[in-house]
Amino acid sequence: MLGVSSFTGAFFISSVFAQTTVAITVNGNPITNYDIQRRIAFLKLQQKQGDLSAQARNELIDEMLKNIEIQRLNIDVSDNEINSAFANFAEQNNMTVDQLSEMLNQTEVTEEHFKAYISGQMGWGRLVNARYQSEDGYLSEQEAAHRILKNGGIKPSTNEYTLQQIIFVIPAHRRAELLTKRTQEINNFRAHFRGCDNTKKQTRGILDVTVRNLGKFLEPQLPTDWEQAIRATPAGKMTQPHETPYGIEALAVCQIKKVSDDRVAQLMFSIQDSQKRTPQKLEALSEKYLKELRQRAHIQNHHGSTSR
Repeated sequence: MLGVSSFTGAFFISSVFAQTTVAITVNGNPITNYDIQRRIAFLKLQQKQGDLSAQARNELIDEMLKNIEIQRLNIDVSDNEINSAFANFAEQNNMTVDQLSEMLNQTEVTEEHFKAYISGQMGWGRLVNARYQSEDGYLSEQEAAHRILKNGGIKPSTNEYTLQQIIFVIPAHRRAELLTKRTQEINNFRAHFRGCDNTKKQTRGILDVTVRNLGKFLEPQLPTDWEQAIRATPAGKMTQPHETPYGIEALAVCQIKKVSDDRVAQLMFSIQDSQKRTPQKLEALSEKYLKELRQRAHIQNHHGSTSR
């Protein structure tokens, strides 16, 4: 959930401040007056009432704390996921992506601010889910064994994928120049792919290609932004390539094996339980987590006051 379901009407607010200044620092990270102005515009777009400046400040402080924690724990939200969520939001509101971008920019929310909001919401959701799993959601070996006995000794099974990452590297400063050429190269490579054992031999003579053996992944633990592509790819083949910050990359599915053991049982039972978690429990954990971050934070308002 992005916390915003629809936009009703449009409005215009005063132009951006002539100068951008730091209004608040959160653990040394700046929130500017321009950030606050864009958030006030966003709140108006949601038809929020009351002291919008105070609401904007509080929201941005909370989001900064969340984003610092997301970065600390290396929670990744890809550009593809953000763009997909942005497109879905446009569709829900009967707009094209271009129309949504134009409306956000006209109302001075800006596309950049809204996409940063989406990224933070997605990352925080993953963080809260991971914490729920570690605190309450992961069964012990004894609990899993008890469930297997109750299940008549039958252990759940899942697929285990052995993956290899293949990146056709594009330097950032040459992306526009090389993107089409490198896309053609990786598509040609994919069409003639001869399996993971031959990848390094096949890359000989091709410049700037990185190959990494990623190891084994159980199906429920596949990388989120590659999950659908991996599931759609048979063993011995490569996924459709994606553009990433590093260049054009694809994953090779080296092997798919059905596995069923105590480790798998523990994971699968835990996932079954986690699917029963209620939004209320997750919301309560989110609030508890945020409260802990606030208690440890150094928050300074740059009109003279400091708070913790």
